[in-house]
Parts: sequence; C-alpha cells; structure tokens
Amino acid sequence: MSNWDIRSLELEPRHPQVLASDDEMRVIAINLPGGESLQEHQVHERAVLFVADGRIELQRADGNTLTVGSGFVAEFKPTERREIRALDDSRLVLVLAPWPGEGHPSQPTG
Repeated sequence: MSNWDIRSLELEPRHPQVLASDDEMRVIAINLPGGESLQEHQVHERAVLFVADGRIELQRADGNTLTVGSGFVAEFKPTERREIRALDDSRLVLVLAPWPGEGHPSQPTG
C-alpha cells in the first residue's frame, strides 16, 4: 500500500509532484497558491480531481463555474476541458487513468 498525507507533504507552489505512476494510473499532488490558476487545459486520460485543502473555483467546459472546498471530488472524461483557480492556498490531487491515455504524446502513432 502506498499512502500520502497531502496536507503535510513538502510541495513547492506551482511544481506538481508525481506521487505514483505506472501503466494503470498517475497520481499527482499540486500546491496551488491563492489567486493562481491552472489555465484551461485537458488531458488524454480520465481525470479525478480531489481538493485536499483550500478552496477553488472550477470552470467547466460548458462555462458553468463551481466554488468548492476541501473534500470535493470531480471526475472528468478524457479530453474534457476545465480551468481551476485557487481562491485560497490549495492542495489538489489529480489522478489520471489509464496512464498514459490514448493520444498522449508519449504513445506511438499508428
């Protein structure tokens, strides 16, 4: 079993830390200071976002915005776009599966 206490990890702001990575998934911890954002983005994998600490504003691809805090979990389909802005200093966990997803630049092209 692997485990982490996200709230006490030594995470540098704006420097995501890969906690685990294999052919099935990748787990990433992010320290996002208040007022900063992960600009609109998408990934090739299914993504699960967990807010471990803090408060964020999540703008979905349909333009709707949610303001959420610690304990919030969201699941995104592969290539689903979103933007995340930290309203307070926040710690996030992003799980990508499978890793790497179809179409990821590391995958061979047919």
